[in-house]
Amino acid sequence: MAVTLTTAAAERARQFIAQQAGGMGLRFGVRRNGCSGFAYVVDVATEARGDDRSFEQHGVRVLVDATSLPHVDGTEIDFVRRGLNREFVFRNPQATGECGCGESFTTRDDLPD
Repeated sequence: MAVTLTTAAAERARQFIAQQAGGMGLRFGVRRNGCSGFAYVVDVATEARGDDRSFEQHGVRVLVDATSLPHVDGTEIDFVRRGLNREFVFRNPQATGECGCGESFTTRDDLPD
């Protein structure tokens, strides 16, 4: 099981983490939301929780809680510029569909909620 960062995502994550007092890494996971079921959650981690899995790439620690991990296992996080917009992009092999606006996604039915 793993979550990986591209070089661009790691660079942006380091900037993001440095702006938060006590930032120790990037927290990545999912929450129930939207018309398709799940939305990604990206935030600065200030502590490791007991059920977190930790992945490190390009000097950035990524923490994923045990409930989210089955839904994001194998995800590559990138940071891209599209015109005037800059955003994290998720290449998630567990996603089986997305809503029309791209804000939420579904995963296999056999994964835990």
